[in-house]
Amino acid sequence: MEIQYVIINFIILAVILFLFGRKMVKSIFNTRFEKINRELDEAEEAEKTAMPVFDEYQPEESDACDAEEITLAQATVDEKIAQIEEFRNHLCSEIHREMIEDAREELLLIMRENVIKLFSDEKYQKAIRDLDADVIDAILPQIKLTPGDMAYLKHHDVLYVTVTSAYPLDETIVKKVDEATTAMLEAVGGKTSLWVLEDPDLIGGLKLRIGDTVYDGTVAEELYRFSKNFNREPILTTDTVGHLIQEFSEKAKSFRPQIYVFQLGRVLTVSDGICWMDGLADIMYGEVVEFECGERGMVLDIQQNRIGCVIFGDFAHIESGTRVRRVGRIASVPVGNSLLGRVVNALGDPIDAEGYITCEGKRPIEFKAPSILDRAPVNSPLHTGIKAIDALVPIGKGQRELIIGDRQTGKTAIAIDTIINQKGKDTICIYVAIGQKDTLVAEIKDKLKSHGALDYTVIVAEPASSSAALQYIAPFSATAIAEHFMYSGKDVLIIYDDLSKHAVAYRELSLLLHRPSGREAYPGDIFYLHSRLLERSAHLSDELGGGSITALPIIETLAGDISAYIPTNVISITDGQIFLDAELFNEGQRPAINVGLSVSRVGGAAQNPVMKKVSSSLRTRLAQYRELAEFMQFGSDIDDTTKATLASGRLLTEALKQGRYKPIDDHLQTILIFAVSAGYADGISPEDMENFEKELYKYFAEKKAGLAEKVRTAAKFDDKLKNELGEALVEFSARF
Repeated sequence: MEIQYVIINFIILAVILFLFGRKMVKSIFNTRFEKINRELDEAEEAEKTAMPVFDEYQPEESDACDAEEITLAQATVDEKIAQIEEFRNHLCSEIHREMIEDAREELLLIMRENVIKLFSDEKYQKAIRDLDADVIDAILPQIKLTPGDMAYLKHHDVLYVTVTSAYPLDETIVKKVDEATTAMLEAVGGKTSLWVLEDPDLIGGLKLRIGDTVYDGTVAEELYRFSKNFNREPILTTDTVGHLIQEFSEKAKSFRPQIYVFQLGRVLTVSDGICWMDGLADIMYGEVVEFECGERGMVLDIQQNRIGCVIFGDFAHIESGTRVRRVGRIASVPVGNSLLGRVVNALGDPIDAEGYITCEGKRPIEFKAPSILDRAPVNSPLHTGIKAIDALVPIGKGQRELIIGDRQTGKTAIAIDTIINQKGKDTICIYVAIGQKDTLVAEIKDKLKSHGALDYTVIVAEPASSSAALQYIAPFSATAIAEHFMYSGKDVLIIYDDLSKHAVAYRELSLLLHRPSGREAYPGDIFYLHSRLLERSAHLSDELGGGSITALPIIETLAGDISAYIPTNVISITDGQIFLDAELFNEGQRPAINVGLSVSRVGGAAQNPVMKKVSSSLRTRLAQYRELAEFMQFGSDIDDTTKATLASGRLLTEALKQGRYKPIDDHLQTILIFAVSAGYADGISPEDMENFEKELYKYFAEKKAGLAEKVRTAAKFDDKLKNELGEALVEFSARF
């Protein structure tokens, strides 16, 4: 009967929480919404007052010419009012979410206080204590020695066993625990040291700790688990709050402590985002741990007597001696189509103030790269829309092409243009911002959105203000997101901007973890860091779906020194590099690609056959032009052949110039390069090349669309196609 009273009171409590919680949330919302609406109304009235009231103005006959301007001005007022209303709706929704999140914490506090009050009543204590025998009977069949316990016994012979409950335990329960643990340890030649403790914070039930392993069947653990689920659930309406409280009441109807098994450790020291722990002998590298304050971290160092962990959040609330529990999983990140169009951090949490993300599942941030047999050759092009790249250093799907150059030479611009060019090409793009400014990430998001590219793009951002730990895992998290799409048979483009800052973040973590430093103070495994990251980019075989990840890592150099430690490391890992020259950039060449130092080792196999034929001599001619142009600075006399070479090279250089956010289709690039390199643009001055290019594209789009399609789909550049293209260019040159 007393158990029934407990259940009945739980149901009553849950109903009270449900009614009170919903009323409380609504009360909070109503008060805050009234204030917000009042402030927005005042702002709207002020906005209207600041604008001229055109309805009261009657134009005279002499002012008839201004009537159209007045109408346009009135339209501007209406548009402004509409913007204010849109802002009102957006702001209210944001505040709405914030208020519910505040109410979430208040509700959890109320639940805990009421449960504690319920169990403190004497007439219920006995009913709960009667469950202790059932709890211990459920725990004892599960106990076992872990590898960490066995290793401990080899050095100490004695293993500590602790039984903790909220009330004094019955002697028969203590004896049962002692007999079971003693028999288990005697089987392996060990002894037990049994401790019996009381902890009122457990509220009810009991827990057994053997070594680092805890078998928990307490009410406090039930509340902890419920609060975790409660915090993970996206609360967008008061109905959601009611649903969660109702879920709590359903659990109370059949209340019975469930046994949770986990391992506990202890914090030794914490500083600068690094935590040293002992215990947790069975934990693995890369596994997640959780501290008492709720913050989480990841194991990055395992030594004989201690474990090194990086902390993801604020470490100010973590102190020496506090408990840390093993979560039981490797660091993972949410994945799925719902991430498209969003900006998330390295943990997969949204940071764009556009609401919660419901994902399909999770993937570990560290994952084995595809084997050689799982890969297929790079045979499909990934067009960047940039003439100088698609012609000179083509990129294939599944390739890893490094973008390298000094600061402010256009590295990010190339990456963003490549993303924009994937529109309509069924390629998912992921941009990883590591240590960048918040304003830069916001600008990139706006540019992608304005060009319609955000719908197929995921932005993973950890700005310079983030901890070194989060900057370190950001590219691994983004790669895990990309792998979800790749193993689903899709093509993915991922951009790491940039791996120089990633290496600096890893160096900081390694020095804090007291790892020996090597060249330039980087740890010895810095090469392995980037190799295991970039090796995950591949073109999968047809048996695995044929998906691909194309990686464009970015490396920043100092004064063009590509022989520095990190640049040479990444160059040796990737399949080629695009080197941006600061000198060319300052001369006005956009993009400032150095032809001599840029190369694509495998992309040529995936290049369009017509483009491959047309651009075959382009690299040599540009290199020859650069050499002659430098020689001519000495003012020497030149012959006619040299003059022709310089003129042709200058035209080619001008033809390869391209503005930002203006990607060009591959077949149009082919036509332009053929026109310039074959001499059909010799009569054009370099200053008119931009206009020549625009008119050429327009001419082929309107007059020669069929021929342009032939260039796009042709399997080879034969004489027939070459003659047709030449005739069309002669006709265009005459008209131009």
